[in-house]
Amino acid sequence: MSNLKLDAPKMPKEMPIITLQEGKFEPEDSFHTGIISDCVIDNQSAYKVAFDKVIFRNVTFTRIAMKEIEFTDVIFDRCDLSNVDFTEATIHRTEFRNCKIIGMDLTGSTLRNILFQDCLGDFSTFRMANLKQITFHTCSLNNSDFYEATLQKLQFEHCQLEQAQFTGTKLDGIDLSTCEFTSLGVSIEDLRGCIISRGQASVFVSLFGIKLKE
Repeated sequence: MSNLKLDAPKMPKEMPIITLQEGKFEPEDSFHTGIISDCVIDNQSAYKVAFDKVIFRNVTFTRIAMKEIEFTDVIFDRCDLSNVDFTEATIHRTEFRNCKIIGMDLTGSTLRNILFQDCLGDFSTFRMANLKQITFHTCSLNNSDFYEATLQKLQFEHCQLEQAQFTGTKLDGIDLSTCEFTSLGVSIEDLRGCIISRGQASVFVSLFGIKLKE
């Protein structure tokens, strides 16, 4: 696991069950302290909804466009968040464990102290997001999009990054050495200071106009 120290979600010892009523979330609704489990959250489009000290367990999110959503001290465990629209979200001290986040849209979001553990996140979008104190551990992030994102104290550990897009994103200090990819979207200037393995060097040779002779 990561040697990057993250602030974990702060959870009380006892967590009541939260039962969501059928119907629409209203703008700026707030949900605090409890467990939401074994359900489907469907067809929601309210903005600035907040969840604080909440565990989502085996929850499927479908047809979700909840911009500026806020998660603080939240755990997603075995949830399906495929294709949710969480653009401009604010997420603090949150963990995604064994989740499907395929196509999840976090464009323009602010993320702090987040763990993505064993997640399937192909085609996920972090365009122009601000990420600090983040660990992606054994995640599939093929075709993910980090275009013009700000990355600080971020680790990719044993992730799949095939054709991930990092154009306009500074990779100084970012360690990709344990990840798998044969192609990345990245510019020469943004690669400065990026940490790669010897075997990965050939992936970037073409950027410098160099031809490798076998």
